[in-house]
Amino acid sequence: MNNTREVEVVVVGAGQAGLSSAYHLRRTGFEPERDFVVLDHSPAPGGAWQFRWPSLTYGKVHGMHALPGMELTGADPQRPSSEVIAEYFTAYERAFDLRVRRPVDVRAVREGEGGRLLVETSDGTWSTRALINATGTWDRPFWPRYPGQETFRGRQLHTAQYPGPEAFTGLRVVVVGGGASGTQHLMELAPYAAATTWVTRRAPVFREGPFTEDIGREAVALVEERVRQGLPPKSVVSVTGLPLNDAVRQAIADGVLDRQPMFDRITPEGAEWNDGRQVDADVILWATGFRAAVDHLAPLKLREPGGGIRAEGTRAVADPRVHLVGYGPSASTIGANRAGRAAVRDIRRLLTGAPAAA
Repeated sequence: MNNTREVEVVVVGAGQAGLSSAYHLRRTGFEPERDFVVLDHSPAPGGAWQFRWPSLTYGKVHGMHALPGMELTGADPQRPSSEVIAEYFTAYERAFDLRVRRPVDVRAVREGEGGRLLVETSDGTWSTRALINATGTWDRPFWPRYPGQETFRGRQLHTAQYPGPEAFTGLRVVVVGGGASGTQHLMELAPYAAATTWVTRRAPVFREGPFTEDIGREAVALVEERVRQGLPPKSVVSVTGLPLNDAVRQAIADGVLDRQPMFDRITPEGAEWNDGRQVDADVILWATGFRAAVDHLAPLKLREPGGGIRAEGTRAVADPRVHLVGYGPSASTIGANRAGRAAVRDIRRLLTGAPAAA
């Protein structure tokens, strides 16, 4: 028996990028369940936000842009962002009747018959003419490897597992990573920890002054160029630097943000440098970022020799049926909104036989 279901478009992921894409599909005449389906492996609405630590309140969230067609208003800045945004996404899915299917794990996307793609999932197989991949990065935390890592007697955890600052009370903590998460973790847990050490591969760059539209455009352009070349995308913050606000200045003055070069090895008791320095630790917190969750696309052989998927706009160069939304330059919330609209516009051209946009 053939249990494969057919639609015109499959959207994988129901975070900001996936919901934006689904909204634009709906707005341009596609009907959910008949013409398109949204598959999400999370247990509930909220995308990756539902898994964020409780101390990350809505007031601390920088750059959360509203989804298209429905503003997020009146949110209490003291409430956990996981609650605020999960409720917002729930209301959004209901308001636009997006009928997200969850929890559904997408295991592989393969070539099908008649120019269609086969999307193999934990809930059966879908045959589709186009795919919007909006899986983000939260499910692919990056753990660097260092000599002696397996000998460490303390606890190692990643930002994706960060439980909040109280869990580090009285402990000696090494925080690894020079991005926004690393600095936020340090500033938050330092009052609780017995001692903190901050290590990064490169010296952090702090940015003075406001984050202007021009700075944002330049940063996105640099990330976009990497994607165009088929290289793995870097985060926008790696290009823009870290904002130097009052809280950061105070943390620098207090010695909390006192960056040390990356250690050379991990010992059972902590970490060591080749110059003989060492630090004892109870916890190593890896704030080392995430990678794009695109392993399910491997059967399509989209990766370039440089390790990334080459894309023009959102369209995978190797397969114009596949669009990457929330990947590389569209990883920000406002970028995901724009990319969702652009992907749907391209897909409409593809399905009607019109030439793709240059």
